[in-house]
Amino acid sequence: MKYPLLLFCLVSLTAHAAETEVSLVIRDHKFEPAEVRIPAGQKVRLMIHNQDPTPEEFESHELNREKLIAPGATTGIYIGPLKPGRYPFFGDFNDKTAQGAVVVE
Repeated sequence: MKYPLLLFCLVSLTAHAAETEVSLVIRDHKFEPAEVRIPAGQKVRLMIHNQDPTPEEFESHELNREKLIAPGATTGIYIGPLKPGRYPFFGDFNDKTAQGAVVVE
């Protein structure tokens, strides 16, 4: 092949452009949807929008993530690549109601 570096750059840009993004909303101290499905072996960005008038903290011991989200704010959290399985998360300030899971398939 005459231009291997060019081919490598094009493949890298294509892979980056195909990044998966999943949206979560915090409303009434609950995550909506409570369960999200993502592909195994792929890096994913969770976009979390807090629609409550109070802050919430996205937390997951299994995902090794913890992020404070101000009222009305949206933030992105990268996870993965992950193996197939179920990875629970919760809202640290409302852990009885703000619960969910990332299901990796």
